[in-house]
Amino acid sequence: MKKQIGIFGTILGCIGLDQITKRLACSVLKGHEAIPVIRNIFELQYLENRGAAFGIFQNKQGMFVAMTVIVLAVLTYIYFQIPESGKYIPLKICYVLLTSGAVGNFIDRTMQGYVVDFFYFKWIDFPIFNVADIYVTFAMILLLFFILFYYKEEDLDFISRKGRHGKKD
Repeated sequence: MKKQIGIFGTILGCIGLDQITKRLACSVLKGHEAIPVIRNIFELQYLENRGAAFGIFQNKQGMFVAMTVIVLAVLTYIYFQIPESGKYIPLKICYVLLTSGAVGNFIDRTMQGYVVDFFYFKWIDFPIFNVADIYVTFAMILLLFFILFYYKEEDLDFISRKGRHGKKD
């Protein structure tokens, strides 16, 4: 139980960091010119994103809210199926990052109708993003790496109907 409290405390801390950075972006960047951090390469620029990643699906807030609730429910169900072994700490880290990112942007969508983005790689004209997006992207990269190179297929049997120990329940 203590581990779950620690995990959820970490999630709350990550969400807090995301929300603080977005509030700072609103107070410092909104209505102003972009702030170059590394001239012509990286800057802080305010954007109200009413879509998903890279600005797709503009103004579909209801769809995003429903998808987020479903994804969070599935992730949380899977999280509680993860065996209590040090081998699965990477999966728990991915859960923390994915959940933090999803909830961080969910808060923006439900409270404001848009997500605040502010990091911009001007040099490659990469879409503007935020801390929650970093959490989700990093988690997905880690998850892909661990599934491809760290875990064996039977290590992930707990996700299937076979249950926690590879046997049907």
